[in-house]
Amino acid sequence: MTEKCGLVAVLGAPNAGKSTLVNTLVGQKVAIVSAKAQTTRARLLGIAIEGEAQIILADTPGLFEPRRRLDRAMVNAAWDGAQEADAILLVVDARKKKRDYLDPILASLRDRPERKILVLNKVDSTPKEPLLVMAEALSAAAAFDEVFFVSALTGDGVPELKQRLAALMPEGPWNYPEDQVSDASERLMAAEITREQLYRQLHDELPYDSTVRPEKYLTRKDGSIEIHQQIVIARETQRPIVLGKGGARIKAIGEAARKELAELLGCKVHLFLHVKVDERWADAKEIYEEIGLEWVK
Repeated sequence: MTEKCGLVAVLGAPNAGKSTLVNTLVGQKVAIVSAKAQTTRARLLGIAIEGEAQIILADTPGLFEPRRRLDRAMVNAAWDGAQEADAILLVVDARKKKRDYLDPILASLRDRPERKILVLNKVDSTPKEPLLVMAEALSAAAAFDEVFFVSALTGDGVPELKQRLAALMPEGPWNYPEDQVSDASERLMAAEITREQLYRQLHDELPYDSTVRPEKYLTRKDGSIEIHQQIVIARETQRPIVLGKGGARIKAIGEAARKELAELLGCKVHLFLHVKVDERWADAKEIYEEIGLEWVK
């Protein structure tokens, strides 16, 4: 059989479930997820295999109205991810009744030449009748070629979507080795996993303006990995929130991240975290370079 390989851009508003869908299609975690909107910041490639086809999935930041430099860079990264794609998936949270937030996205997609697939996600908790009405309305608004009903969380409908994507991929050699699931470096993935724990454990207390920077990543003589990371926050008042009483919170964040990293890397991990306050971190060019975003003026 002939090898096939192609790029699929995964677009949608924040919290539509794009990263969960990419993880489910790949078959393992490649993108961090959280209940917090705009968790994905840079474009990340997940690599899924179905038969002879390698499907390269560009998990993009959520599309929303950008207000700050970081927002603009994220939205630019999302649309860049759709360039030269063999197919575009628009992932929509089917539970949301109001859909006016989708209007600018649908307008931007309407005249695009790529094959466009509408994916209504979270259908496991949505009545069937409204789903069909929604599918019809959205299909008409942006001339989608196909519609899929899935639950990225439970996996319902995902195998059918994966088979269809495989069929759409053009003939050509695979771009990545068979055992590679993402284009993210271990160093960046490690920082992302800590950021996920930061959001997960402090979701209501810590605002969106925080990040995790990789500092040092080295293999010790015994084969274990030593990782040093910096948790960057915007205000001094946020430091006690991240540290917790007697350092308990940062210890819990570090322990959860270390455990997941050890599983992911298949070896013992030594993780060291410290907190830095930098009011202007979201304007620092080097941080954009670290996470693969273009620094926009």
